[in-house]
Amino acid sequence: MRMTKRTDMTTKKAVFIRTSAIILALLVSAIFILLLGHNPLDVYVSMIDGAFGSAYRIKDTLTISIPLIVTSIGILIAFKMKFWNIGAEGQILMGAFVASFIALNFIELPKLLLLPLMFVGGFIGGGLWALIPAVLKVRFDTNETIITLMMNYIAIKWITFLQYGPWRDPKSMGFPKIANFTDNAILPKVFGIHAGWIIAIAIIIVVTIFMNRSKRGYEITVVGESVDTARYAGMNVKKIIITSLFVSGGICGIVGMMEASAVNQTLTSQLSAGYGYTAIITTWLSGLKSIVVLPVSILFAAMIKGGSFIQTAYQIPQSAAKVLQSMILFFVIGSEFFVQYKIVFTNQINKLVKEVKQ
Repeated sequence: MRMTKRTDMTTKKAVFIRTSAIILALLVSAIFILLLGHNPLDVYVSMIDGAFGSAYRIKDTLTISIPLIVTSIGILIAFKMKFWNIGAEGQILMGAFVASFIALNFIELPKLLLLPLMFVGGFIGGGLWALIPAVLKVRFDTNETIITLMMNYIAIKWITFLQYGPWRDPKSMGFPKIANFTDNAILPKVFGIHAGWIIAIAIIIVVTIFMNRSKRGYEITVVGESVDTARYAGMNVKKIIITSLFVSGGICGIVGMMEASAVNQTLTSQLSAGYGYTAIITTWLSGLKSIVVLPVSILFAAMIKGGSFIQTAYQIPQSAAKVLQSMILFFVIGSEFFVQYKIVFTNQINKLVKEVKQ
């Protein structure tokens, strides 16, 4: 048997495949829950309750979704060009690094000036960090997956060095901690959630227009489809890759600024919290469509929040909750394969060959 690209996929079929995958995920997960000694229906209801059961839980779920949304949008730009940017973790941290440098060294500035300066600093920090693998790719044709992945660890160790060394707060009683930000460096709350949700929506709108309505967005799509076609059309492929990766990393760097300012209120090596890796999943689930990133990220955040809730409610180990989440993701992501491709068996191929010969 072999797999071939689907040419007969309709919206109705795609919905059926994805819905079937969700049902199968719930059924298989139910078996796992039964083995743990719990009622699957009760656990599923509790997961929903843990994510949306109260105003506080809804706010918490949305707070988790904000960095996922923005990071997914940043990764999406690179993925659309088939540049596999696995370095969002490092770009988040380096954006947080530059934003934190501004927050800690310009404390006399008013909030209306300091926060935009931190925002720009976060974008530049993440963009410059993404620029390194982009330049290496166009200059030496390096493997961007390996380079971006390895650069995550460099970023983590750099922040750890600052945390334990030159940036350690002398008032922390020897504890390896960077000083907290002053009030003028902290993002305000809007409707009980930090203002990052407004930034996230604005970024979705801007990137949607950029990708669908601008010349550079069209060029990114063409480069992703075929580099040779882009060159034949007279496009400067190297310039497109470098500038697009700067924007991709810059958007991820904004996440670092928001997490440092609004959530942690300081810089720490754990600030990225795995969002850079999780966003790879949400980006693929969105089908590389920026508008779809919003509901996918919120649902994924709900699954994370609901998984944490059932750990306490049912005394389920964290590892078991992770297995439950992973099984659901396995089926949902796996369904995308059957949307894009189909399996053709050898006897069918032979039959087609005979028909062609006749």
